[in-house]
Amino acid sequence: MAAIPPGTRQRCALCQVEIQGMAGGGDLVHFSQGAPSTRSKLWARVCQYLRTDEQKAQCINQDPTVRGEQQPGDAYMEPPAVDFNS
Repeated sequence: MAAIPPGTRQRCALCQVEIQGMAGGGDLVHFSQGAPSTRSKLWARVCQYLRTDEQKAQCINQDPTVRGEQQPGDAYMEPPAVDFNS
């Protein structure tokens, strides 16, 4: 999907987040909770898990040239290991 024009928003039909186009790129993703973030964070936490071609066709965050590279902190962290033998 093409970049979103600056100053406008698009809502994803699947996950219901809104992406706000920003001048110069770097669109803002408005999740239902928390501060606005990046397309790469949306990809790391939601979009990459879509399974069917139908779902992927509806997703507004499938273009890697628009979302950019995944950054540290985008994905959920693994919980620390727990030693139950102590």
